Amino acid sequence: MADHVTPERRSFIMSKVKQKNTGPEMVLRIALHALGYRYRLHRRDLPGSPDLVFPSRRRVIFVHGCFWHGHGCRWGKAPKSRTDYWLPKIKANKERDNRALTQLAENGWEAMVVWQCELRDPEPTIERVVAFLNG
Repeated sequence: MADHVTPERRSFIMSKVKQKNTGPEMVLRIALHALGYRYRLHRRDLPGSPDLVFPSRRRVIFVHGCFWHGHGCRWGKAPKSRTDYWLPKIKANKERDNRALTQLAENGWEAMVVWQCELRDPEPTIERVVAFLNG
């Protein structure tokens, strides 16, 4: 199936996809802050630049977009067009994620991944995150 927008328009649309402060990330941040948790954001000195860092607890949280990180849910399905581009890109993202998680564990950090789709119903996910933080 051909793209229904011009390459220039597609480039513009893709340039607007945020890497930080995404909607799902903000849902989690607001909820945790309201519960009294304090954190640092996007620490570049840690592998993978975790979205939320809790230094005193040595715990980090990544909020992954289902499409970009190849989650197995309905929103994480690989596209049917341009598979020669998308499949290696998503595979590389997954490999990079695994490397970051391994490096964090080797450095004594505990990590959790929260998927975008899990935050569609935030209550159980927030409970799971709180349990992880209080671990």
